[in-house]
Amino acid sequence: MRADWQVSICRACAVIRFDPRTYRYNSRRPGQAALEQRIREICQTQIRFGYRRVHVLLRREGWEINTKKTYRIYKELGMQLRNKTPKRRVKAKLREDRAEAVGPNDVWAMDFVHDQLATGRKIRVLTVVDTFSRFVPVLDPRFSYRGEYVVATLDRTCRRIGYPATIRVDQGSEFISRDMDPWAYQRGVTLDFSRPGKPTDNAFIEAFNGRFRAECLNSHWFMSLEDAAEKLEAWRRDYNEERPHSAIGHKVPAELMKSAHDTSPCT
Repeated sequence: MRADWQVSICRACAVIRFDPRTYRYNSRRPGQAALEQRIREICQTQIRFGYRRVHVLLRREGWEINTKKTYRIYKELGMQLRNKTPKRRVKAKLREDRAEAVGPNDVWAMDFVHDQLATGRKIRVLTVVDTFSRFVPVLDPRFSYRGEYVVATLDRTCRRIGYPATIRVDQGSEFISRDMDPWAYQRGVTLDFSRPGKPTDNAFIEAFNGRFRAECLNSHWFMSLEDAAEKLEAWRRDYNEERPHSAIGHKVPAELMKSAHDTSPCT
């Protein structure tokens, strides 16, 4: 309009009823290129993180932003995850005789996850999680597992961080073996077995195994058993010491374990 009619800014704004101050306004908002780059880096290294967990990491690093801005940039960058719609919805009835864990090392959950090396050889990973703090004491891969191997792994782990009061397991042959029963009895550990065909009785380990597969197993190639053990240990440390968990207030499991050891005598 100004070029066509040769009028001033004030005259042009008055004709179209536009505030001249808005025309002259220059945004003082800082650029967000660095923030976008950081969000992209987090999503590239943690491919299963949603915007809420990305926001927690950004706040931990000192970025002064709110959740809505994180979500807007996260979506503009095309980083959002595809939500899987369940094929069917079933109301599961959980066991009523189980009490929730009241502290670290109160209740552990344990199971196996199957995977394979790049050569195609199958491996099994023993997964253990503390249901109170979400701390993962051990991830132990082997080509095959027997009851004596489970006992050896548990004993080595428990000598380092303490023995749990209860371990929730399924009816697998490794857990009902003659090796597990005397080990648990001698150390005062209760083995809480799930009902056959009821994986919801051990929901904590089922949920952890899903995250473990999505965030670790599906993201790595394992060239050998030693390579698998090294990568699983690196992921376990990141899971315990860096990854925020919404179930425990976006804290890290190591914080809850440390606070418990600080306020209670070592065993």
